[in-house]
Amino acid sequence: MRFVPQFTDGQEFPHALGKIVCVGRNYADHAKELDNPVPSEPLLFMKPATSVVDLTKPLDPPFSRGDVHYEVELALLVGETLTHATQDEAERAIVGIGLAMDLTLRDVQTKLKEKGHPWEIAKAFDGACPLSPFLPLSRIPNWNALVFTLEIDGEERQHGEGADMIFAIPTLVAEMSRHFTLEPGDVILTGTPAGVGELPRGASLRLTLTGGLEITTSVVE
Repeated sequence: MRFVPQFTDGQEFPHALGKIVCVGRNYADHAKELDNPVPSEPLLFMKPATSVVDLTKPLDPPFSRGDVHYEVELALLVGETLTHATQDEAERAIVGIGLAMDLTLRDVQTKLKEKGHPWEIAKAFDGACPLSPFLPLSRIPNWNALVFTLEIDGEERQHGEGADMIFAIPTLVAEMSRHFTLEPGDVILTGTPAGVGELPRGASLRLTLTGGLEITTSVVE
């Protein structure tokens, strides 16, 4: 059964989840912590709908395949079809904002990158995209005022702000629509700030976002 996005009031979005379009290295400090160059244009990749699981439920990543790293990101829910959109059109098409974790099989990704191979299997596996319910945009003051955090066992590990993105949200969504038609039910992940690391087994997680979104969850032992 296809995952259906929900809003924080429990209302279901009238479309099933589509593709998840992601951007890498959208925060300069994160690019530097992984010894990657800061990009001059968005570095885009995708996750399939089958990678999404409910962030409010315990996470069960494939630890048997090596280190699993956490990357918390803002998630945008697309409500209109976008193709070669302007920034204004892109901004108007966003109908909700939430949080997601871009889980990464880091050992697998490193080996693939060393060989110059695509790294979808490190980013697009089943369960690779835990996703929260979405806040309506009426709860959001403006993109630059957005602040989100991740705590692991009570310690803050990541702190991101919309103002620190290399590519601002309207710019990013419009650019994505030049390469991939975006449809209602698609989700956009906007990049992770510095502080990524190995996801510990049995950890307690708390994620927060401006506008009143707070998620507590855990990782299986």
